[in-house]
Amino acid sequence: MTDAPEANPEENIVCDLANRHCVPCQGGVPPLTAKEIAPLLAQLPGWTVVDDHHLHRQYDFDDYLAGVAFLNRIAALAEEEGHHPDLFLSWGKVVVTIYTYKIDGLADADFVLAARIDRLERG
Repeated sequence: MTDAPEANPEENIVCDLANRHCVPCQGGVPPLTAKEIAPLLAQLPGWTVVDDHHLHRQYDFDDYLAGVAFLNRIAALAEEEGHHPDLFLSWGKVVVTIYTYKIDGLADADFVLAARIDRLERG
């Protein structure tokens, strides 16, 4: 019997978020508070929260077409999940902004979508 290497707990947490699916917000619930946001954000390296309102991340690429291809993968995922981020494409970068419009702030599904985007192939 061999000892399996220990899994990185941080990778498992992000993996757990990425394995979930977005649950549509029907409105009528408050956005997440800063206290509720902190542990979720800790699971998403590279993402920032702006004004306790939205998630933000920039992905960098070596050329324009790689960014376009990644943006298209995000768009397909967004359609699949029924949760649509704001996307900005420029030469060498794709900027993603996520929040839940119905509550004008952050919901759990925003963090799930961010984790699923991080899992997409960037090449």
